[in-house]
Amino acid sequence: MREYKIKKGHNPDIGALINKFFGAKGNITTGIKFEVEGIGKIDMKQEKNFLLVDIEPPKTVCGDYSIIKKWNEFLFEATGMTTKERKKEFGKR
Repeated sequence: MREYKIKKGHNPDIGALINKFFGAKGNITTGIKFEVEGIGKIDMKQEKNFLLVDIEPPKTVCGDYSIIKKWNEFLFEATGMTTKERKKEFGKR
């Protein structure tokens, strides 16, 4: 499980972003489970200023790498942090 810190002062509607990027609906505070081709089964929950994400990879690997860009765009909009900023946060723990 990964914890993505949400930038201070950034208050996105995570549920709406999940619907926008992946077409899944649910309550982010109790947890949303959905599947994305190329990423796998995703279990996501928001606790205060953290986004908790657990991913079970797919059994077969997809050759379409555009899903990585889509995932990074989602994380940017959800956390307010770029890839470099998120990497720096992981280095602090």
